[in-house]
Amino acid sequence: MNSRKVVFLFISTLLVGSISGTIVGIFIRSEILFGEGFANLFFGLVWIFGISAAFALIAQMGFFAYLTIHRFGLGIFKSAKLWNAAQVVIIAFVLFDLVYFRYIAFAEANETIFHYMVMPLAFLLYAMFIAYLKAKDTNKATFIPALFFMYVVTTIEWVPALLNNDSQWLWLYLTPLISANTWQLLILHRLQNKDDGKSKVGNPNSKVEAGHIRTAKKKNKKGQAKK
Repeated sequence: MNSRKVVFLFISTLLVGSISGTIVGIFIRSEILFGEGFANLFFGLVWIFGISAAFALIAQMGFFAYLTIHRFGLGIFKSAKLWNAAQVVIIAFVLFDLVYFRYIAFAEANETIFHYMVMPLAFLLYAMFIAYLKAKDTNKATFIPALFFMYVVTTIEWVPALLNNDSQWLWLYLTPLISANTWQLLILHRLQNKDDGKSKVGNPNSKVEAGHIRTAKKKNKKGQAKK
């Protein structure tokens, strides 16, 4: 990863999160945006875009924070299997929190715990699908870390909206977070593997090719010397 790729990752993630959050915000807050003329529409869009951009930035901070935590986890547990097992336990704990504690805190008389299971389970299925795509593009070992990032880290970033339990704010906060995190997770390995045309340092194929070139040059020099 060079500075050019890092800048691209930052700007593209910011745009993906901001635009997706704004599109969803238009449908969620349509009665406010289209109620009092063009000025209200303009400033309403700016406001929604700003909130979405802020949460896209939070998503980026969470992503790089998890990359650091992941390296610490591998170092502490001394085994990828143990670290993955610990992450699975945390995923299960977060799923339980999203269902049970929200039910205890916000359930009304006519609501059952099943009403609070739909969103966490749907979110988990989406996270598993994205983790599957990540593992398919890279290797099987990335499935659990990708699932942990998509589910646990996104949930932590989503906490301000979860505390309010307002359906509009839940979706307005979640959209930029989940779209930005999905983009970061699926684009990172493509950026790392992409050849920028300037340098091939770190590319094992380029090292092999360079070795063949050096060997060929030595053979040519020996052949000329014998003649």
